[in-house]
Amino acid sequence: MKAHIITIGDEILIGQTLNTNAAYIGEKLIGIQVNVSKTSVVGDDHDDIMNEFKNTWAKNDLVVVTGGLGPTHDDITKNCIVKFFKTELIQNDDVLEDIKRIFQKRGREVRKVNESQALVPKNSEVIRNELGTAPGIWIEKEGKIFIAMPGVPYEMHAMMDSFVIPKLKEKLVDLPTIQKQVTLETTGIPESFLFERLGNISELLDGAKLAFLPSPIGVRLRITVTEKTEEDTLNKLSEIEQKIRSKAGRFIFGRDGEKLEEVVGRILHDRALKIAVAESCTGGYLSNLITHVSGSSNYFERGVIAYSNASKVEILKVDEDTISEYGSVSLEVAKQMAEGIKSISGTDLGMSVTGIMGPTGATESKPIGLVYIGLCDENICLAKKFIFGEERYINKQRTSQAALEMLRRHLLGISLDD
Repeated sequence: MKAHIITIGDEILIGQTLNTNAAYIGEKLIGIQVNVSKTSVVGDDHDDIMNEFKNTWAKNDLVVVTGGLGPTHDDITKNCIVKFFKTELIQNDDVLEDIKRIFQKRGREVRKVNESQALVPKNSEVIRNELGTAPGIWIEKEGKIFIAMPGVPYEMHAMMDSFVIPKLKEKLVDLPTIQKQVTLETTGIPESFLFERLGNISELLDGAKLAFLPSPIGVRLRITVTEKTEEDTLNKLSEIEQKIRSKAGRFIFGRDGEKLEEVVGRILHDRALKIAVAESCTGGYLSNLITHVSGSSNYFERGVIAYSNASKVEILKVDEDTISEYGSVSLEVAKQMAEGIKSISGTDLGMSVTGIMGPTGATESKPIGLVYIGLCDENICLAKKFIFGEERYINKQRTSQAALEMLRRHLLGISLDD
């Protein structure tokens, strides 16, 4: 099955909003052996949208559209769909009830403009929207499929996961081969170093595919295997995964989109351990990651942002002479911050971060990106030095990721040296 993804919206076209929808849809479709031939972005213009529908429908088996299904004047996708498929709009009572339920839950009055969203193309199957007011649209014609979903990412994600992907899988049951993927999540090792560590890639894969997907906080390894039976596919996938783990296992923390904060949280929860965090340079970013995981209150006791030297001394009991001698960005201060947060919170573990995020604040001996991460438990109190890059926000991301990885390795007894 050959597919084209269309994202509609002026905000995407001019770069005001990142096109994360196309990336999400593409990844999901490839995961079920749908060949995504192209993606395109179209502004909120009737003629441009109609031309894009015409061109993509003629060349593909599947067209997936996001955006322009809202209630305002610039949301014209639905009317374009009606015109393109030469149909009409009819009211869907289930969708109307969904809209009323959502507004009632939010304590708001349903207006006519919102009720109009219950109008759907007559020749379509409705994709229910449990998180918003705009339903999705599924149309089958001439042996092809046309799907339209809202541009709001979390609404679209829910529709893809609960309706679109399962329904497409039903259409693909007679494929001559089975394709499956596993993505290994790594951190703490650059892409080139990881590539070298894996050795002879052709020998490792034996006909399968491996994609390196780098980001500021790690490299994802996507393994794709295609075989004639599901058993053969799963066996080969497992074999390749184990080979990769034997070469780079200490850097692999999860699979298939798992976040490092989720992995660390699970370990802390399973071992009934509590942690407190003292942050300077990250300004709460690390605590936000940890607490973004549901259930984190079971293991996260507190987070303190001790940004100034005075707060480090007053709250965390860092020694003033230590700051004067070594500076606030130092191994010694990081250790005392971790020790201090553990002491005042009474937790099993204390963790700290201090560094220079940039673009200002650097000295000749302490460059932008210099970070020290401290970690204390009942047996040890240590700190480790890192040097990241020049960009402030990415440095915050990398510092927080490095802290979580340092914690994971410590909990699992993995060496912190590389």
